[in-house]
Amino acid sequence: MNHSILLAAALIAGSAALGGCASSGQPQQTTYVNPSDTAAAYGTIDSIQVVQAKSGTSGAGAVTGGLVGALLGNQVGSGSGRTAATVAGAVGGAVVGNKVEENRNQPREQYQISVRMDNGDYRIVNQDSVYDLRAGDRVRLVDGRLYRY
Repeated sequence: MNHSILLAAALIAGSAALGGCASSGQPQQTTYVNPSDTAAAYGTIDSIQVVQAKSGTSGAGAVTGGLVGALLGNQVGSGSGRTAATVAGAVGGAVVGNKVEENRNQPREQYQISVRMDNGDYRIVNQDSVYDLRAGDRVRLVDGRLYRY
């Protein structure tokens, strides 16, 4: 009995640790604009492209599925058969839980806007909408978003 509790605790801790290692799959966008350099905040749109932004998994589905699978597997058999069922339930539950979370996070459209800044730099800004922005428009970059001016 004590062995089963120890094994279940180890599985839960392992699932939580692996779930924390999961990444979102989306590239991080970092833009630095020097506040004293006002030319860096203004530019002209070169092009706008629609791209599919894939939503990744956070690992919460795998952890939850692993826990539920381990609990259900622990209800089957006795002795070493129960241990094997617990492990199999945890692994199977983690796989199913991750797949369920992945299916819920469907890809979405995002706009990739290429901007030629007034200081000569080129920037690519990803936004969820473009509102009234068109190629050739003068724009201002504020907090990672483009606005027409």
